[in-house]
Amino acid sequence: MNEPRSDQLTATQRADLEAELAELEGPRRQAVVLAIKTAREHGDLSENFEYHAAKNEQGLLEARIRTLKSRLDNAVLVDESALKAGEVGIGSVVEIEDEDGGKMQIEISSVSRPGTASPESPLGRALVGRVEGDTVEISAPGGTWLAQILSVKSP
Repeated sequence: MNEPRSDQLTATQRADLEAELAELEGPRRQAVVLAIKTAREHGDLSENFEYHAAKNEQGLLEARIRTLKSRLDNAVLVDESALKAGEVGIGSVVEIEDEDGGKMQIEISSVSRPGTASPESPLGRALVGRVEGDTVEISAPGGTWLAQILSVKSP
């Protein structure tokens, strides 16, 4: 059996996961139960698309709830005060510039959402522990590229 994944999270990132879990266990779960109940009232379940869709949604919802609970149970809270000024760590928002002059802003986070990079990803691994002004080499599946760290905002 696989070892549970241990995520490093800031207090804010942990709160985001806890809020998502509360939403899924509360209103979302109630909505799915109601959808199943309503679909059952339509009769024959063997050919009832609404019933099967609602049951499928319930399965996906319960899987996400289990995943979130496991992540929260095994999460390690990051000591944000241990980071030196300008050093990239979990929760840092980093602005980088690639070789072609393209700029992007990334938050180092185990909580996946737009604009984030996991500390385990090629980009995250290249940035964590580095400081403003460093040039880093990112070895990604699509190829290797260089980026300069323009700024680092601590969590």
